[in-house]
Amino acid sequence: MRILGLILAGGHSESLRSLVAKRASAALPVFGKYRAIDFTLSNMVNAGIRKVGVLTQYNPRSLMDHLGSGKEWDLDRKNGGLFILQPYVSQEGSYWYKGTADAIFQNMTLLRRGEEDYILIGSGDHIYKIDFSRVFDFHLSNDADITLLVKELDDTYNLSQYGIVELSGNRITNIEEKPQKPKTNIGFLGIYFMNKYLLMELLYNYVTKGETDLLSIVTSQLDRLRVCGYLFNGYWRNVKKGIDEYFRINMDGLKKEVREELFYKYGKIYTKLKDLPPPKIGSTAIVKNSILSDGCIVNGTVENSILFRGVYVKAGATIVNSVIMQDTVIEEGAIVKNAVLDKEVLIRQESRLVGRDSIAILEKRAVL
Repeated sequence: MRILGLILAGGHSESLRSLVAKRASAALPVFGKYRAIDFTLSNMVNAGIRKVGVLTQYNPRSLMDHLGSGKEWDLDRKNGGLFILQPYVSQEGSYWYKGTADAIFQNMTLLRRGEEDYILIGSGDHIYKIDFSRVFDFHLSNDADITLLVKELDDTYNLSQYGIVELSGNRITNIEEKPQKPKTNIGFLGIYFMNKYLLMELLYNYVTKGETDLLSIVTSQLDRLRVCGYLFNGYWRNVKKGIDEYFRINMDGLKKEVREELFYKYGKIYTKLKDLPPPKIGSTAIVKNSILSDGCIVNGTVENSILFRGVYVKAGATIVNSVIMQDTVIEEGAIVKNAVLDKEVLIRQESRLVGRDSIAILEKRAVL
């Protein structure tokens, strides 16, 4: 089965505030040394997909620097490989992507010229681990025209932020986008699998008439096509849902069962490598239930926290329930609790940053 992978990675979320001021949400750092896009991209590669297009738009520099030639995902190859797909200027004019369907339609050349028969579409904002080969088998065994990944969402999800699905057996009978009064708790996970030529036909029929959203197009076909839902039971979160969700995702990384699912099942999660030494924990340090990444130096107290590469925690400093991004320095006697610190932040001696009613945020290169 020849499959083309497409990753939608051009999104922007106002609810992430300063964390996406200079990066796409798909490029958000998670779990110490990864980016959000690493999970969808690695899932595709682990399923044997060797041609992947990444559709970018908003602040793509950080994302493109991370992806590079695709070497870390074995996508720097002559046949297939990694394609970065951005809006462009042509003789007819310049066009920003107006929606998911429009983004794919503007890159129809990649579909037309490829030899793939099927297409897998996912989002670069999602954190999950899946064996996509099971989805492919499900699609074929159910004689589906389109397969959507769905999940039963518990009370830690705000159902009004998701597309809510109604199922009859394996077949989807209704999809309601972000309903105020959802009829079920089954949410659509933003992942599509279908025949490439069917997708091309749908895009030509609908995008040319002004429809720009792929889910809306699929919803309009529920009576005509066999659209099935693959029920996913594993860990799945969307970093684009806001600061609280981003913080929750990183804190979930401290749970053993989540780490085992994300990093040991169904292959590895690949990322861009950095040539840094292992973390150094000094004689005065106290570290409890935390993740310390390469290049960290810890001489203070770190508890229930994620430290990204190159973080320096000096003696007498305290970090609790926090996410500290790359190359941040916490000086002597400083206290950081319930906070997210972006890259290269400096917390000076004896300073306090404590999130009480909400998570405290400091933008890149901030000084406190």
